[in-house]
Amino acid sequence: MKLLEERILRDGRALNGDILLVDSFLNHQVDAGLMRAIGDEFARLFADARITRVITIESSGIAPALTTAEKLNVPLVIMKKNMSSILQEDLLRTEVFSFTKGAPYQLTMKRRYLEPGDRVLFIDDFLANGEAALGAARLIRLAGAEIAGIGAVICKAFQPGLGKLREAGYRVEVLANITSMSDGGIVFGA
Repeated sequence: MKLLEERILRDGRALNGDILLVDSFLNHQVDAGLMRAIGDEFARLFADARITRVITIESSGIAPALTTAEKLNVPLVIMKKNMSSILQEDLLRTEVFSFTKGAPYQLTMKRRYLEPGDRVLFIDDFLANGEAALGAARLIRLAGAEIAGIGAVICKAFQPGLGKLREAGYRVEVLANITSMSDGGIVFGA
């Protein structure tokens, strides 16, 4: 997605070979117009997938997932990273290792927001090692739903996540595919 790549080059910053800072438009301050364009693109890419729900993990995936769900005219379900005193009954949960935080967390969701037979599109801000998407897929399958696709706003293709997900048989679409990065620059691939 050319618009996204241009924005990453203009406002993103590679802190090193692994960490890309895009907090000025994606995950701290959010560019609503760019998120609408991202939602339009994911809806176009998955138009043939008969999506019944969009799912994401709090918090950085919410904006692109919301605009995608709106465009597809389906509900958005947000998986939680932290246990809550009000999230106690009928929960699905799995452990996920966070690349960004360098630690595991409990991914949870209420079973009632995902029905057997749902065709789910999982949307996330970044795809690096694939652990978040694999954890979400475990919960989606536990609910009896089907993963119809995985969408990543930004993919760090030099890390193993994209390969792991495709090897597991998932349809994965990425909008900005970064093949390498350093404090000297960011390189995109197909």
